[in-house]
Amino acid sequence: MKTNQLKIVLAVLSVSTIISCNVSKDTVLPTNALPVSYRGTDVTTDSSSIADISWKNFYTDDALQTLIDSAITRNNDLQIAIKNIEIAQKKYTQSKWNNVPRLDLAISASTTNPSDNSFTGKNLGQALGQQHLDDYSTSLSLSWEADIWGKIKNQNKEAFVSYLQSAEVSKAVKTTLVADVSKGYYNLLMLDSQLAIAKKNVQLNDSTTTIIKLQYNSGLVSSLAIQQSEALQLNAQQLVPKLEQNIAIQENALSVLTGDFPNSKVRTALINNIQIKDSLAVGIPSSLVRRRPDVHSAELALQIANGRVGVSKANLYPTLKITAQGGLNSFESSNWFNMPASLFGTALGGLTQPLLNNKKLRTNYNIAIIERDKAVIQFRQAVLIAVSEVADALVKLDKLQEQIDFLQQRVTILNKATFNANLLFKNGMADYLEVLTAQANVLQAELELANLKREQLSNNTELYKALGGGWQ
Repeated sequence: MKTNQLKIVLAVLSVSTIISCNVSKDTVLPTNALPVSYRGTDVTTDSSSIADISWKNFYTDDALQTLIDSAITRNNDLQIAIKNIEIAQKKYTQSKWNNVPRLDLAISASTTNPSDNSFTGKNLGQALGQQHLDDYSTSLSLSWEADIWGKIKNQNKEAFVSYLQSAEVSKAVKTTLVADVSKGYYNLLMLDSQLAIAKKNVQLNDSTTTIIKLQYNSGLVSSLAIQQSEALQLNAQQLVPKLEQNIAIQENALSVLTGDFPNSKVRTALINNIQIKDSLAVGIPSSLVRRRPDVHSAELALQIANGRVGVSKANLYPTLKITAQGGLNSFESSNWFNMPASLFGTALGGLTQPLLNNKKLRTNYNIAIIERDKAVIQFRQAVLIAVSEVADALVKLDKLQEQIDFLQQRVTILNKATFNANLLFKNGMADYLEVLTAQANVLQAELELANLKREQLSNNTELYKALGGGWQ
């Protein structure tokens, strides 16, 4: 390689950093996207929240902890999300090489046999004494694009933020998974409670039917009383296989979440024995961006959109590329590595300005701007949904407890009424219809109470999830 060409290459490689200028201005998050407080709560500066509690400390039931731990370890959706993180990490690592010059090694050998009637063919024999021309070459070629408009910088930024976003998606999957497993477990406890209630009522109805049959034999009641009592008993009996079916289906659903084939699930608690804390800290709405993976992911999406605008804008400007090539070349293999005679080298630097495809590049730039505007709107929507979910969970938390208190009083009264109706009926002081009505009412009320308790526990989970808890 000639001395002056070598100097050009060395001068290019000696530039360690080129300060790139951003040709587009980033759009920041809207300042008014978040409220100062949640509906139904006072304005506060206390940022502490139950979302900061790890799921192992939030869910203290041993059987539930085992299910969640199994789901986190073996759930297929979560494993896919983790693989997506690995893919994004590889892409980000690769993006770090965008500023590194490209260096290629080429080794080639060729032979050319020109026509004897061609100018080359007629003169080849006179010059070399042979009718073919050989060429042997070994070269290193280097190319480098100067990041004068920040294009490569924005590409690296996009790859890095995409990596961060994939991690947030994984957190969101985990948060949903933890919530789904816990709600499935609470539903299982509710079904267990309802099954016990149904079986208890079957026995109670059986006892009532026996007494009515004795009264029928004594001529005190008609056959209609027996039929109505047996119908009520069959209604309770019908609930048993239905609830057993629902229990099996719920266990199967939990098996899918935990990455298992369908099997039974261990339960170590009764639904009425699980207590909910009286006071649950919710923090301030602005912390949702940090705690909720979906909201944080929407924020990162705006950063990605900013990077893409920068790249598409930079594509409209000239590209500065510097290339250099050097090596050994000879038309005789014996002289291939004869130095310095076989040395050759070239160096080139130039600006390339798109002309005919400028319209396409500008369209891409305009689309990137619109996509960025969409990212802002999507962030606002993510915040609206998050704040709304917290508000919904808070009002449910308050009103469900009131409903449970009223329904618990109703169940207590109905149990007393059933006891008294049976006692009066046995002593001939009450009609059988009063007994059957009392039993039917208490069955319905107890089933409803178990369902309300399940709703309360599930809503507690929804509040935890809405605040961004579950992925820690």
